[in-house]
Amino acid sequence: QVQLVESGGGLVQAGGSLRLSCAASGSTGSINAMGWYRQAPDKQRELVATITSGGWPNYADFVKGRFTISRDNAKNTVDLQMNSLKPEDTAVYYCFGRRLRDSFAFWGQGTQVTVSP
Repeated sequence: QVQLVESGGGLVQAGGSLRLSCAASGSTGSINAMGWYRQAPDKQRELVATITSGGWPNYADFVKGRFTISRDNAKNTVDLQMNSLKPEDTAVYYCFGRRLRDSFAFWGQGTQVTVSP
């Protein structure tokens, strides 16, 4: 069993920054890749960024150069530093962790990010 809890969302003006954090607990040793999805109202869920257990990141094109994903395996956390935020970044952001053996994904409860014009 793995539990993921996100924090750090909020309201920010366009051009501002937020840092999201995801804390994993439970059977964290079974988790390999971690990352973030987001979902805006009436839109499909979008993959934002992923990071391997070794710390190798990749990003969706729409956040490259603005967002940075990082993880601390000792603390079982994964963060998303979001800079130069745009109104279109407004969404609920969900943390996930993927189990290596079968790719089963665990999800957090989500944290709201709202970017005002």
